[in-house]
Parts: sequence; C-alpha cells; structure tokens
Amino acid sequence: MASHPDLLVGIETGDDAAVYRLDDKTAIIVTVDFFTPITDDPYEFGVIAAANSLSDVYAMGGKPLVALNVVGFPAELAVEMLGDVLKGGYDKALEAGCLIVGGHTVDDAEPKYGLSVVGLIEPGKEVSNANAKPGDVLVLTKPIGTGIVTTGCKQGITPDAILKQAVDTMAELNKGASEAMMKVGVNSCTDITGFGLMGHLSGMVRGSKTGARIRVGDVPVLPGVWDLLEKDTVPGGTFRNMSSVAESVDWDDGLSEKQRLLMCDAQTSGGLLISVPKAKLDQLLSELDAAGVQTKALVGEITAENVGRINVSA
Repeated sequence: MASHPDLLVGIETGDDAAVYRLDDKTAIIVTVDFFTPITDDPYEFGVIAAANSLSDVYAMGGKPLVALNVVGFPAELAVEMLGDVLKGGYDKALEAGCLIVGGHTVDDAEPKYGLSVVGLIEPGKEVSNANAKPGDVLVLTKPIGTGIVTTGCKQGITPDAILKQAVDTMAELNKGASEAMMKVGVNSCTDITGFGLMGHLSGMVRGSKTGARIRVGDVPVLPGVWDLLEKDTVPGGTFRNMSSVAESVDWDDGLSEKQRLLMCDAQTSGGLLISVPKAKLDQLLSELDAAGVQTKALVGEITAENVGRINVSA
C-alpha cells in the first residue's frame, strides 16, 4: 500500500477517494469510476455515470474541480450515441461546477462511461469512512433499490413511471447533502454505490473499529422495488454483495431473504450515509432540508460493541 506523509487518505479502509495534501491550505481528492449502461437512453446514462463519479468527492466533503472522461465504446455503433453520452456527462458535471477537460476513449465490445475526478478540500477537513463514533446516528440521503429497478428494466418488467423515479434519484447530485454535512461537522461518511448499503456500512465499521445497528423498516426504498422483488428481480451483484458480508452482518431471524437482499442491493449513484453525533442530528436535518435534500432518513446508529459487525433488525 502506498504511504506518504502527504497522503491523508489512501486505500487502507477502502474509502471513497484518495486525499493528497499539496500544502497547509489545499488538498486534492482523486477518484475514478465508470460502468456499463443501466438505461437504454444514452444521455441518461451519461448523466447518471457522471453523478456517480462525482459522488466520491462529495462523500469526502470536497468540491469537484476538473474531470476526465473515461470511455469504452464499440466502433460499429453510431457515433451520435456516444455524443449523447458525453453530453449527459458534461451537463451533469457543469451542474456540479466541475470542468470536463479531456479524457480517453477505447474501442470496446460493450459501452462504458464514467469520470476520473479531481476535487479540493482543506487538509484535515476531509470526511472519511473510518471515523464513526459510538453513539453516532446514521442518516441516509437517498432511497435504495436502484439495482433491482434497473435489472427489471433490462428484463422488460419495470413500469416506465417506476424507472423514471429511479433515474431521477440516480441523476441527483450529492452536492447539497455534502455541503450540509460540512456545515454541521460530522464524523464519517460514505456513499452507497456498488457494494450496497451493507457493504459500504461494513467498510465504515471496520475502518472505524465500531459496530452498527440498522433497522430495515427505517431504510427508504424506491417505489416499485418490493413488487419487483416479489418477481425475483435481483441483479447478480446484489447476491455477491450478500455473500461478501455474510461474516460481518447479523440478520434478525424474522427478516426474509428479500429484505436481506434489498439491504445488499448494488446501487448506482446512491445517497450519502452520514455518521453524525446525536447532538448535531437536528442541525444536520435542518441543513439537509435547507439544501433541498428530499430524503434524510435515520436508519440506525454506531455502537461500541460488536466491533466490525452490523446488527440488522426489522
């Protein structure tokens, strides 16, 4: 693992991005993320992929500065489709105040798109996934279930209205939530993406040397997700996520397999999971509300016992 006095956050706890100090007042946040299409609309794909990539910077409390496109695209497909993807990414980066200044494209059998992003943060103010404290409250800023909804779309069974709500959620920047938590001062944060709620929370409790409790009934869920679960619409990544946390999650006996799968659902451009001292909870909720963040759900708490483990109840 890389080690350097100015590397403030590296890969030790699987954090959302790396943080490197340039001087006493400035550090850069660096990250990269890309994936295959999750909707049939190229522009929507570009928007969501860019929002997802920018989210890593927001999870650390930073401000995105510049980005590079990362593209894989089949040479035989219409170049106009690629233009729509890049336009979607450009528009979403522009909304974030981030400049796309170049990139790289390769011929690939399956389309892929995302961004390599550089952000800014004041050294010492970065928010990592490894500083949650016992007694903290866990606040989630977007509903989960995007993996299930988009898998249903690929199978042709997700209603258009349900898909639109999921697309709108994935396209939403975590900018407002990030700025709100930085005004308040929180202990820890991670964004909920490919490893699902349980996977990313597992990283937080391992890195923080704490435990956690989560209540399924308090976790916000996108409309239509339970109906799709009843049709056994679950992405492969969600099953892999559940297997990967088997040794760190204690499920209450009353929870169904579908409830457990939902807690592990592989998300795209999910919300922030914020670990905040209980004394600051009301202030955080107020700042999130002022920032226009629609979802601000109290889903659990950080514990001193059962270090590295998560208890999940109904």
